[in-house]
Amino acid sequence: MMTDELSKNAQKVQEVLSGMGLECHVVELADSTRTAQEAADAIGCEVAQIAKSLIFRGKETDKGILVIASGVNRVHEKRLGRLIGEKIGKADADFVRQQTGFPIGGVPPVGHVQPMLTIIDEDLLQYEEIWAAAGTPHAVFKLTPQHLQEMTGGQVATVK
Repeated sequence: MMTDELSKNAQKVQEVLSGMGLECHVVELADSTRTAQEAADAIGCEVAQIAKSLIFRGKETDKGILVIASGVNRVHEKRLGRLIGEKIGKADADFVRQQTGFPIGGVPPVGHVQPMLTIIDEDLLQYEEIWAAAGTPHAVFKLTPQHLQEMTGGQVATVK
């Protein structure tokens, strides 16, 4: 079985997905999937089908906010702040790891150390299948936008 070959973080994500009863399978690729473009190139899909997990930091609450955005979109931080009712800032690598347990470039949509408010980019809903990071800059898994909503409990919104 393939899961024996997964790295520790990728295996953790696979276990979370399996525990949710989802038929999603984590794969680790030789090529980097750290950026949306690299992931799309390695997988052979459109950049827009990459569900990139971005962590922001609430300026008042100091809580992590997870935005799962289409690989082609840039998150409009002021719009996001208005949506959640708090000014937000970028999260540094240490904050991302502290909130999620994963490195930047490998943050999956599930399995985080801390529960986080989750916003899903409405642009992802137009695709039959999307791809998300799975714990490392080389691990990904395929899913549907509906699975993404179910597994994260995320709110769908305009993020760009």
